[in-house]
Amino acid sequence: MAEYRHSAHATYDLKYHVNWITKYRYKILRGRVAERARDLIRQICQAREVVIVRGAVSPDHIHILLSAPPQLAPAKLVQYI
Repeated sequence: MAEYRHSAHATYDLKYHVNWITKYRYKILRGRVAERARDLIRQICQAREVVIVRGAVSPDHIHILLSAPPQLAPAKLVQYI
């Protein structure tokens, strides 16, 4: 059974699969750059009350499965991150 999250007026389980791909699929997400990208995404998600269910940083793209509150539109969520 899914773990539902609660707010004052809603019970929800919204999940979004987000992909970021580098321009021309250049393999630049390695080493310190990959660590910094991961840390920034974690900080932003924590500030917006978004839970990272799963995530992976590959050399040319990032996959993240997010659980977000219903007040945060998916388009705005991607802009923040």
